[in-house]
Parts: sequence; C-alpha cells; structure tokens
Amino acid sequence: MTVTARLLLQAALLLVLLASPRNAVEAKGPNRKQRKAEAREKAVKFANMKAAGQDQVSMTKEAAELRSYELRKKKRKGILKRREASLAQVLFPGASPEEYHDREAVPAFVELVESKKTQLPFEFYDLPTCPEPAEKIQKRFRHRRNLGSRLMGHKLQMAPYAFPTKVSKPCTPLCVVEVAGKKLRWLRKLVDRQYRVHLTVDQLPVLMRSKELNYAVRGYPVGFKAPPSYTGLKEDEFYLYNHLKFTITYREEPAEFEGVRITGFDVHPVSIAHQFGDGTVDLETNLEAAGKKDGWSTCSPGGDSPVNEPETYLALRSGATGETMKILYSYEVNWIDSDIPWADRWDVYLVGSPDDEIHYFAIVNSLMIVVFLTGAVATIMIRTLKKDIAGYNEMQTLEEAQEETGWKLVHGDVFRPPQTHPMLLSVLVGTGAQIGSAFFITLLACMLRMLNPIKKGTALTAVIVLYVLCGGVGGYVSSRLYKFCDAKSWKRCTIATAIAFPGLIVSMIMVLNVFLTIVGAATAVSFLTLLLVFLMWGCVSTPLVFVGSYFGYRAEKVTVPTKTNQIARFVPEVPYYAAPPASVLIAGLLPFGSVCIELFFIMSALWLHQLYYIMGFLMAVLLILVATCAQVSVVMCYLQLCVEDHRWWWKSFLNCASSGFYLFLYSLWFLSSKLDLVGVLPVVVYLTYMSMISIAFGLMCGTVGYLSCFWFTRKIYGAVKVD
Repeated sequence: MTVTARLLLQAALLLVLLASPRNAVEAKGPNRKQRKAEAREKAVKFANMKAAGQDQVSMTKEAAELRSYELRKKKRKGILKRREASLAQVLFPGASPEEYHDREAVPAFVELVESKKTQLPFEFYDLPTCPEPAEKIQKRFRHRRNLGSRLMGHKLQMAPYAFPTKVSKPCTPLCVVEVAGKKLRWLRKLVDRQYRVHLTVDQLPVLMRSKELNYAVRGYPVGFKAPPSYTGLKEDEFYLYNHLKFTITYREEPAEFEGVRITGFDVHPVSIAHQFGDGTVDLETNLEAAGKKDGWSTCSPGGDSPVNEPETYLALRSGATGETMKILYSYEVNWIDSDIPWADRWDVYLVGSPDDEIHYFAIVNSLMIVVFLTGAVATIMIRTLKKDIAGYNEMQTLEEAQEETGWKLVHGDVFRPPQTHPMLLSVLVGTGAQIGSAFFITLLACMLRMLNPIKKGTALTAVIVLYVLCGGVGGYVSSRLYKFCDAKSWKRCTIATAIAFPGLIVSMIMVLNVFLTIVGAATAVSFLTLLLVFLMWGCVSTPLVFVGSYFGYRAEKVTVPTKTNQIARFVPEVPYYAAPPASVLIAGLLPFGSVCIELFFIMSALWLHQLYYIMGFLMAVLLILVATCAQVSVVMCYLQLCVEDHRWWWKSFLNCASSGFYLFLYSLWFLSSKLDLVGVLPVVVYLTYMSMISIAFGLMCGTVGYLSCFWFTRKIYGAVKVD
C-alpha cells in the first residue's frame, strides 16, 4: 500500500469516527441528563449559600451570582425556544452602555417625589431644597418629552449634585435653605406620608439597600417619623434627611472598552443638624460651586463622615420663639470598582419580584376557562345546532312546520333592528372597536420592541396616538351598524362617535386637573398639553371618524339570511336569573375571571410603582379575553334564542360589557386591601382613573360580544331553510 493510499484510509477512518453519534453528541454539548445534574449541583450550591446568610442585594461577586440564579427564569428570551439573555436585553432591548472617562461629569437627574400613600407626586424642586444647576443638559443625555411623559408629570431636570467620574468626595456642603410656616408644615406632611425622592445616574434609579436586612428599594425617603415612645415627647417628631452618602460602582475593562461603565448607584440618607459657623452664608446658593467648604464643624473636608445619631437628628420644627429653621444640605460620593458586568446591573431591581411561573399559572387559569367555554360552544354548534338544523330542514308538511319549537321560531324577528337607542348602541360598539384596535396595536409594537421602555411615557403616548389614528375604525364600524338599523340621523351618529368617549375622558381629566393644580401636584396637566390633546382630538381623530363613516355608509348594507316580519313576535316571560340584570352580571364574570390574576400585576405596576415588562404575557391574556368574550356571548345568545327571546342586540353587548363593572369592583378591593391612601384627593384621583380604565375595558369587551353574536346569528339562520 502506498503512502498516499494509507493517508487516505486514515482520513476516512477519522471522518467516520467524527461522524459517529457519540462524537456528535459531544460536539453538540451536554445532554439532558448532564444538564439536570448541573442544575441540581447549582441548586445545592446556592441553597447552601442562602443558608449561610448570603445576601442578594450587595455588589459582591457571591451576591451577584445568587441574584443571577434566582432570576434565571426571567433572563430568557423567545417564545418556543427560550434562550439565555441578560436582564438588560429583556427589559431594554437595543440599549447600549455609556462609557465615561476619568473626571468626566456624569449627569444626575431628579424625578418625581412620590408616595404609595398618595397618588399626588411633586417635582423635586417644589421641595425646600437647593436650586437647580444652571448648566444645560448635554445633547447625548437629552430626551424630548413626549405626550405621555407630560401627562404623567415627568420632566428631565438636573440634580444639584456633581459626580465627576472616579472622583470620590468627602462631606461637601451644598446649600443653606430657610424653612418656616406653611413650607415647614408641608415638609412635615411629606415625611408623614412617606414621600420618597428618586434620582437617576446613567439611567439607573438610585437604590437604598441593606446587606444585613437583605433588601433594596428605589429612592430614599424625605425624612422619618419618630413616635413619642422613642423621643419622650408628647407627640410624633419629624426628622429630615439632609445629608446623602452616594456610592457609585463601576467596571473597567481596558481590553473590552475605553473608560468606565457604571454598574450601581446607591444612597444612604443621614439626618444631621449641622453646626453653623460665625460667618454669614447666602441662602439657596450652590456652596460647592462657590468654593465655600469651610465653616461647618460637622461637614469639613478632613472631618468625619456624618452618621445617623439620635443626638444629632435634624428635627423639623421652628425655634422656641418662632424663628425660621435653617437647613444645610450636604452630600458625599464614593466610587468603588466592581466586577459586575454592565448587562447584570438591573438584576438587583427585580429581586423579590413575582416569578414568571405565576404569569404562566394565570394564563393556564384563563385557558381552562376558554377550554370550558370552547366545549360548551362546540356542543352547541356540533351537536345541538346540527341536530336542530337537520330537523328543521326535514320538515315537509305545514302541520310539522307549525309545531316547530326553539330558536327557529324567531327567524322572522331575530334580525329586527333594536327598537331602543340604536344610535347609542352603534356609537358604543364603534368606540369599543376603536379602543380595542389601539390597544392591540400598542401591545404588538411593545412585543416587536418598537417602543423604548427607557423613555418614560412611551406606552401612554402610543395608546393615545393610536387611538386617535384608529378613529376611522370607530367611524366605519358605527356607521355600518347604524345603516343596518335603517336609521337616518347619520350625521348625529358620526358626531357622537367622534366626541362621546373622548369628551367624557377629557371632561373627567379637566375637572380632576383643577384640584391637582390647586395642591401643586406634578401630574397637573399644563394648558399647552391640554391644547395639544384638543388639537389631536379635533384635527386628527374627528376627521378620521368622518372618513370611516363615509366609507361605512357607502358600503352595502349588511345582508341577513332571513326576512323580518312586519309585526314583532311576543316574547314570553323568563325566570329572573335568565333576564337582565341577573343574566348580564352572570355573563360578565367569566371574561373578568380570565384576566383577574394578570390584572393584579398590572395594578401593582400602575399604583405601587413596580416594574411590568412582560408584554408577551399581556398579549396572550388579551387574546384569551377576546376568545372568552366571544364564546360567552355566543352561549348566552343561543340560550336566549332558545326561549324565544329575539332581543339579543343590547344583551349581547351588555353581557360582556359588565366585565368593566367587575373591574371597577376589583379596583375598590385593591384600594381597600393593597393601598393605604391618605386624604380625600388621592382616593378621588385613584377612582377617577380606574373608572376611565373600567369604561374603556367594558366597551372593548362589549364590542367583542356584540360582533360575535352578530356573526353567530347570521351563521345559524343561514343554515336553515326558511319559507
């Protein structure tokens, strides 16, 4: 054998070995059994770490590993094949890290001062604090305010603190503010109602975290309240946090990128009554910018860092003779190098949040309702209806036809247009179609990552803009239905479709806005924003409604398979539980039940300031809701027709629209059990917004029920032979 032949034979044998199943598996990676073994090892390892007292919130390597393991199910992307990803990719797809060079100024921004006890946020500079810096925001950090952020009160404002990259600072005096009278009482009220200040650096919200207590919470409180048992006084005492200890963690990897990337932003607030010197100090001026760092024994460049001591707490009270209270605000900064990657810096913000399995259980719960209803509808459509239709079509003699019973008896009245308020019904169905279209497209845009969740208010802006652009849908649907009712006031119907629901919502917002303006809340909408909403309503939405109505009236009338009798058939009496309002309330339970679990997380995100980012789950719940409404409506319509009641128009709408009523009842339960609102106006704000949401939810569900019934009746009566 030649050398060439020997080499070819060895190469062939090598290829055979490489192509063997064993090597293919090894090349592919660990098999299922190996992955299970690795998962068990990790579970034991991290269980031992938790048993040993390892926290999940600090910036150590061990805490980061434990966090990553606890959040492993959230760090997955995809629908069928879920692949590993970081939380930065899941929460903010497309976001890229910012690199900062040594001593480069890192801008800090102030957000709303909020409280879970009230729904009345305030701007940071409404508080008696240091003035806003004069420098402008750099172009790369500037964000244009959208409509949603204006309605929510968000405004991009520079914080009075300076954070040069990798420059740690000792206690640094910032400014002196005098507080007395009404302002002092208001500050005490903010402390009593547990308001928290929110700051961001490099798009990271500031965190208060405790390694010992294993907790991390966004923002820091304005102050704290001490009971008489602690202070020895006759009443509660209020203290102000006027010194902030900032800790910024960063990562440097010269081989991967230039500069540093910020991976954490923490604060530890301190209440301290600073000792003033003999010199005079200008009020509300930036002492750091002016270079005035001396004159305070409790905050000197070479002194000790302020700490929380009961003897030095800063009490919010004026002097014995009523003189004003002087407050010195100060801060310090500590930069710490960390090994935590930039992509994992969001992990700590989701520690303790509900697991995705709960959302899966919610969807399974909803699917069980859908499966039950699908079985009921299948029984009606396949067994009962098929048998009925076959029996009706086989009737030959007049005597047999006269003895017919069931839903065929009302074939001459089932498509009789509603005798009560046909215009109102057409307007409600058209408005519901417009709302549903806008909400569906918004969710679709969120799933396709077309909306940037980093920019506040984008989802609300998308809902409003898409509702305006879907005006043609509302006009078309309402006009088609109104034309079917043989009504003549088409102009009035079109105008009502254009102004009814938006007019109601805008009126409620304007009345509420008066009270929000009186108390100075940040959510009070400005005149220019209201003018913009009116222009969108009057110049975009209303013309689109008229365009849709034009095409709806130009289209042919909806055809039905049976002729309507001249005289309406007598409707027999039915039991009370089969007639409104009992039947309406019973029917609305199932659509609401299909979304009630997911609704809790949405309400928590709206009113308890929690994160909600799983739009795929929300889209699945929406589709389940639509299927449930359609099936409930079909079942109720069939049962109604079987008792010879042909007045299904309004009932088909109200059967599913009553889900909005249950949503409002759920909001009352959420208010009483989960919220601890203080005062009348916060409760009014909450109930006003929840009533808006409940109305929109009811209109959307009612529209699905109505259109499903219309399709169902046309199908079943088109399948029978009617003389």
